[in-house]
Amino acid sequence: MDPIAPSGRQLELVHGDAAVTIVEVGGGPRDYRVGGVAVLDGYPVDAMASHGRGQLLVPWPNRIAGGRYRWDDATLQLAISEAKTGNAIHGLGRWSAWELERVGPATATASFIVRAQSGYPFTVAFRAAYVLGDDGLTVAMTATNLSARPAPVGMGAHPYLYVPGPNGTPARADDALLTVPAERRLLVDEALIPNGDEKVADGPYDFRAPRQVGDLVIDHCFSELRRDPDGRARVILAGDGGAVTVWMDEAWEYIQVFTGDTLSADQRRRSIAVEPQTCPADAFNSGHGLRTLEPGETFTGTWGITPTL
Repeated sequence: MDPIAPSGRQLELVHGDAAVTIVEVGGGPRDYRVGGVAVLDGYPVDAMASHGRGQLLVPWPNRIAGGRYRWDDATLQLAISEAKTGNAIHGLGRWSAWELERVGPATATASFIVRAQSGYPFTVAFRAAYVLGDDGLTVAMTATNLSARPAPVGMGAHPYLYVPGPNGTPARADDALLTVPAERRLLVDEALIPNGDEKVADGPYDFRAPRQVGDLVIDHCFSELRRDPDGRARVILAGDGGAVTVWMDEAWEYIQVFTGDTLSADQRRRSIAVEPQTCPADAFNSGHGLRTLEPGETFTGTWGITPTL
């Protein structure tokens, strides 16, 4: 019997000279290449998704403080999945098998139902529809409450993007000319739970206009996003070899940006994670950006990655 890849079934989408591999475990993209040039800092087929690489984050992104929250006058306790901080992190679908369905050569869906369980007594269906086209990869994520009671829901995604360097080789995070169209950033405590926010204007985290990252350490959630006339907010990583844009529609009110400084030496600052989030960390407690879906209600948000190489 042949071994099974840690990320499960692999489904490749192809459009022109672009190819994206969607995986069964976590439902996200493992690899994205254009003309053989890597866009995503992903992971090999024989490896697990380290540090959330490409994973879809449902029914919440980021962290819940102590894994504990109040709902309908009851205190609910989730399993602690981040030992260092004692928090529950990145939802309940990261290590589960999503159902992959090919729709066409460049289109597919990944579907997963979060079943009612201890700490999250709700049944919610999630679906990601992938389209690879002339403008890059588009991902429409949908949540539908299948429960007989209202359910708290958030969604997120966790792609790491290479900074395009010369001759198709990635540049370091330090060399990125970064644009983050946000007015504010969230402040966090030692457990990385938000405890306030501040304006970015004229400070070290003001990337409203393109600016080189340099040696700045970034692991922050940004809010109050500026949007273009089409309603999309765009984070841009530019380098000598082109640019990569992560865009998101109005459903995504927050963006987490991470330069990877806490990763292992071989991974540190080799790429930048740009994470669309419908709500920030600890939204189950703060309520910020949190969606309460009524029975049968559906919520959809679309984001994408557009490389210009």
